[in-house]
Amino acid sequence: MFGATKDFLGKPAPPGYIAGLGRGATGFTTRSDIGPAREGPTEADIAKLQEQARRKAAEDGDDDERFQDPDNETGLFNTAPYEADDEEADQIYDAIDAKLDERRKARREAREKEEEERINKERPRIQDQFADLKRGLNTVSMEEWENLPDVGNIAGKNRKKANLRDKFAPVPDSLLPRAQEEMATSLDAQPNGLATPAPSMTNFREIGEANKSVLGLRLDRMADSASGQTTIDPKGYLTGLNSVVVRSEAEIGDLKRARLLLKSVITTNPKHAPGWIAAARLEEHAGKLTDARQIIDKGCQECPKAEDIWLEAARLNNTDNAKKILANAVKQVPQSVKIWVQAAQLETVPKAKKTVIRRALDYVPNSIKLWKTAIELEDDPNNARILLARAVELVPLSVELWIALAKLETYQNAQKVLNKARENIPTSHEIWIAAFCLQEANGKPVERLVVGAVKTLSMKESALSRDQWLEEAEKCEKNGFINTCQSIVGATVAMGIEEADLKSTWMDDADGAIGRQSFGTARAIYAHALKTFPAKKSIWRRAALLEKAHGTRESLEELLVRAVKFCPHAEFLWLMGAKEKWIGGDVPGARVVLGAAFEANPNSEAIWLAAVKLEAENGEHGRAEMLLSQAREKADTMKVWMKSAVLERQLGKLPEAMQLLDQGLAKYSTADKLWMIRGQILTDRGDNQKARENYIKAVKFCPKSVPLWILYSRLEERAGLQTKARAMLDRARLLNPKSPELWLESVRIELRGNNANFAKTQMAKALQECPSSGLLWSESVWLETRAQRKGKIVDALKKSENSVHVIVTAARLFWSDRQVEKARSWFLKAEKSGADLGDAWAWHYKFEVEHGDEARKKELAMRCKAAEPRHGEYWQAVAKDQKNAGKPQDEILVLVAASLPSNVVA
Repeated sequence: MFGATKDFLGKPAPPGYIAGLGRGATGFTTRSDIGPAREGPTEADIAKLQEQARRKAAEDGDDDERFQDPDNETGLFNTAPYEADDEEADQIYDAIDAKLDERRKARREAREKEEEERINKERPRIQDQFADLKRGLNTVSMEEWENLPDVGNIAGKNRKKANLRDKFAPVPDSLLPRAQEEMATSLDAQPNGLATPAPSMTNFREIGEANKSVLGLRLDRMADSASGQTTIDPKGYLTGLNSVVVRSEAEIGDLKRARLLLKSVITTNPKHAPGWIAAARLEEHAGKLTDARQIIDKGCQECPKAEDIWLEAARLNNTDNAKKILANAVKQVPQSVKIWVQAAQLETVPKAKKTVIRRALDYVPNSIKLWKTAIELEDDPNNARILLARAVELVPLSVELWIALAKLETYQNAQKVLNKARENIPTSHEIWIAAFCLQEANGKPVERLVVGAVKTLSMKESALSRDQWLEEAEKCEKNGFINTCQSIVGATVAMGIEEADLKSTWMDDADGAIGRQSFGTARAIYAHALKTFPAKKSIWRRAALLEKAHGTRESLEELLVRAVKFCPHAEFLWLMGAKEKWIGGDVPGARVVLGAAFEANPNSEAIWLAAVKLEAENGEHGRAEMLLSQAREKADTMKVWMKSAVLERQLGKLPEAMQLLDQGLAKYSTADKLWMIRGQILTDRGDNQKARENYIKAVKFCPKSVPLWILYSRLEERAGLQTKARAMLDRARLLNPKSPELWLESVRIELRGNNANFAKTQMAKALQECPSSGLLWSESVWLETRAQRKGKIVDALKKSENSVHVIVTAARLFWSDRQVEKARSWFLKAEKSGADLGDAWAWHYKFEVEHGDEARKKELAMRCKAAEPRHGEYWQAVAKDQKNAGKPQDEILVLVAASLPSNVVA
């Protein structure tokens, strides 16, 4: 206890501590406590210090009174040290002040605005008082502006004194005789004074008329222009003012620097023609055309042999001066073709043009351009032929002149001309091609001539490449020489290609020619390829499709007849031939083609079904049933059984159809279409229980068939079992994930049950699972309100990658907004994007019924018939209806369009 160290030992005593004070001790003060003894400052010292302080403040410009203001702290405590805590405190205060100022900002601005409005109302500005009148000035016409009277100064005593020079005081008559005497005296005093004495001018009326005449002459003299015109055109004057270019200081500086630079160029090297031309063009750009002409004139004097400077001088002058300049130019540069041609162009009379060109040919007889210009100016073919004959003598290496002369000659003379041209220019392929065209134009064969030309040019090492020959073939086709085109293709299409690459290269060449609209060239390539590969079905198919799209029906039938001879097992060619016969109205001919196809392909399902369709749609149902019975024996396929049941159902023979379906299902239990047809027949009978049993078995055998699940759910929905129908769709989605059709049916079953909110929820889930489905995006647009559909369609187009369903929906939106042209353009986009979707054609047709005319509707029906659409919700519902069996595409289109709902209803 006693050994513990006290914590206050060794520390300084607290302030005011007196030892023993608690025990009654008294304190005392020593010298060490109060410091050394000294006297304080006297009053004189204090006054002296104050005087020094005042003097120093006056020198520094300080105001002593500011230290007396308690609200002004500027300058206070300047001598105190500024530490970190002071800076932090200042920052805190500044932040607080800024925050408070921000909070009061809105109220302060509102208060200031009210104050400003109050002041404006009490003391409005002059421009505010007359603002409405200023706005009304835009309605004042030019006549009203011109008729405004001059405003005088009516300020009373503040009115300025008028200028005395502007005042007019009539001269007294007494001064006029004196002026007459002085005038006569001054005239007589001149060396060349008037010999005739001045007449008496005491007649004041004559004096006034003379004054008027003198004044008129003076005014006319002042109005005279440099060109001698004595009138001023106000329109031309205003146009000239508009042409004045106001340049900035920077542009003026650039012009000055460029002018100095070009001046240095033409000074150091005056024989450099481009320098003079550049200097003249600079002045022209600066708007100083006169200076430009002067500079170019000096350039012509310094560089008389430069043709460009003469042409520039002619360009800068008017037509008359340009003719004179070019006349001097041809004296200095008589061999310049450009100058002669420019001189001919300046002439306006054809005879004068011919004279100039012929004069030019005297100086430059070997100029092709001058000869061509001279020939173009000739209207008489005989004169042109004479000129061409002289031209080819003087310019024997010009291919154009030889070919032009051959075109003007007769057939025999043209042959001689071309033969002579080949002697002079043996390496020209243009002359050979002209010879080919000449032979074809006169009905002569060209194949041997083409082959010989290719060999000859190859020997002279001037033959074209394969691609260049094909380009020449396309040019011949464009000019109407089809035989020449085909001969060139046949002789050159195989040049430089290995045998293994022949087929692929030729197919690429044909595709390229078709893309360039050169169908004759593509046809020639296919013809040569078929000679080389006659058993290739793909080439025959391409050639047939080309003839169907861009040929005639006769050429297509002829091609198909040859095709089936070389490829008898090509079902496509047989069916295409039979269809063309059928479309052309030759039903017996189509039967003959199909009969030959049966012989070549006895087990072909496609040929059997084509024959059945031909007979059924032409009313020969008995023959169709017989063909189907034979097909079930020879071509025992699921599709044959299905077509058999469909035919019996169309004929109203439902027991026979059910029997065929049962037999077919015994063989093909996984054929979902057979199950669907059976279920539809039972539903049409009203036997829902058996239909339900049919679908229960069907989904066991065909769990991946989406249409089968949809039919099953609709059966339950019609029976009033919506919960069971939803359960069927949920089960179907588990077995068939990412199926847009199942999700769409789930949404629609809720819409049919008036449960729109749950339908939107289902649609959101559907788009999460199938984010790029155009079918779902199209439906989702119609679930939105009218104001939100435009924004939704933009997202739909992006997410669905321009699906045809979404494009049709966009067209319908434009249609609903009465934007007819935009809607029509989007319907046309839908046709190109998905020609197989029948619903798109139907919506377009319904649109044209409302906003189009008969011509548009007929053209649309023709395009639809050519496209042969097969899919679409509304299209299949109408096309597969038993009442519409066998109807053509255009009638189906009208029926589908009539069955569509309102445009603004999904």
